[in-house]
Parts: sequence; structure tokens; C-alpha cells
Amino acid sequence: MKKSSDIHWQAIEADPRFQALHRDKNHFLWRMMLVALVYFFCLPIATAYFQPILTIKIWGVINIGLLFALSQFVLAWCIAAIYAKRANTEFDARAKALIDDTQNIKGLI
Repeated sequence: MKKSSDIHWQAIEADPRFQALHRDKNHFLWRMMLVALVYFFCLPIATAYFQPILTIKIWGVINIGLLFALSQFVLAWCIAAIYAKRANTEFDARAKALIDDTQNIKGLI
């Protein structure tokens, strides 16, 4: 593993590939955050305005409101899994290529 002092951070930041990576990652994260916020705010809105729907019994004491509340945990884990997969397959590979390229350039100087 390379030491932080061995990496030429200014060259990485100036690289258009880094700027594209940063932009792509930000767009992805903002979309995921928007999905999460909309889904998470649906529960308090539903409890305020759609209580009859949430109180519909599914099985025993389990109702739609409880299932919806528990589904938020599932959504959080799904978002984490989607991010981890995307980071492992795309973001990390692009970042490693940038670091390796700047390391090779620094070695030539």
C-alpha cells in the first residue's frame, strides 16, 4: 500500500478523470439520498394523513404501518449494498487507476 506522502494529490485533483469520477460519484450519492429521503418522509406523512391505510391488518397484530416502518431498514441496507457494489466495481477501480497513473508520472519526474 502506498503512503499518503507518496501520492501526488494535486496532480490527481487536476486530472479530468478525477473530476469526472467525483462528479459521477456525487450524482450517484445524491440520487440515493433523494430516494432515501422521499421514502423515509413517506412514513410521517402517512401517519399524519393516511392513518386508515396504515392500520389495515395483514396478519395478527402486523399492519401496513408496521411493515412500512420495517421496510425502511430494508431500504437502508439495499442502498448500502448498491453503493458497495458500485464502489467496488466502478469508483474504486477508477480511483486506483488515477493513483497508479500519477504515481508513474511522479516516478518519471
